[in-house]
Amino acid sequence: MMKKIGFIGLGVMGYPMAGHLHRKGHTVTVYNRTVHKAEKWAAEYQGEYVEDYISMVSDLDVLILCVGNDDDVRDIVQKAYSEMKAGSMIVDHTTTSATVAQELASLVRENGIEFLDAPVSGGQVGAEKGLLTTMVGGELKAYEQVEELLACYSKKVTYMGEAGNGQRTKMVNQICIAGLVQGLAEGISFAKNAGLDAHKVIEVISQGAAGSWQMENRSETMIEGKFDFGFAVSLMRKDLGIVLDEARRNQSELPVTAIVDQFYARLEKIGHERSDTSSLIVLLEEKNRTE
Repeated sequence: MMKKIGFIGLGVMGYPMAGHLHRKGHTVTVYNRTVHKAEKWAAEYQGEYVEDYISMVSDLDVLILCVGNDDDVRDIVQKAYSEMKAGSMIVDHTTTSATVAQELASLVRENGIEFLDAPVSGGQVGAEKGLLTTMVGGELKAYEQVEELLACYSKKVTYMGEAGNGQRTKMVNQICIAGLVQGLAEGISFAKNAGLDAHKVIEVISQGAAGSWQMENRSETMIEGKFDFGFAVSLMRKDLGIVLDEARRNQSELPVTAIVDQFYARLEKIGHERSDTSSLIVLLEEKNRTE
């Protein structure tokens, strides 16, 4: 069944995600804080855009968010939900805390609206190809109503349970990525220092137990020192801050994650806040050591 959708947030992820929904035949109206992105999207997809998202929410079946952080999501939802019709739904693809997901799910339910926290993994390429992994928290009945919708840009959509569990699952994802990228950085650095051909090393070990998405997609650019793309260090720091806060709440020990977060903090200090997360290898290069 085709739905009337409002999509807020046209960054490197949201822009193609909204496009996939449009291609699948849904009626999509977009909003972006920077208006020219919304204008560009509307021109590319022959879709609609608004300059004030409140003007579109009253007639929507689903409002989808893909914005920056807890405060952004809270601000939008608090302003929009009272204007939305009962039976409609908010799906949040932003990576936020589980706390804000639970808070907003409870808030909007008072007006007969459901809120699903549905963070994604797969990066810009995954969004463009429609191959994201989406992990969803909230009411099961609400999830069942939008599962097919989320599949428009996802290769895997999984219901994880109550509100906040989508975000908690994304936290596990970021914990694992942090360790993998640091391990890959150390492995490549070691290979170079040992006088090995790093490209050949990756070629052979990627076919064994060491293989990973990070190795397949980031090793070559790490070897070449190219980081002007991908998932920014500043965003990873935001995500790891959420992870470490949640870990304190549930009494999890995350020593490696805490260390990698400190490494990312060092990268920010030397001007790599917008570099891809694979830039961790920069800290292992002798010419960049400042301590």
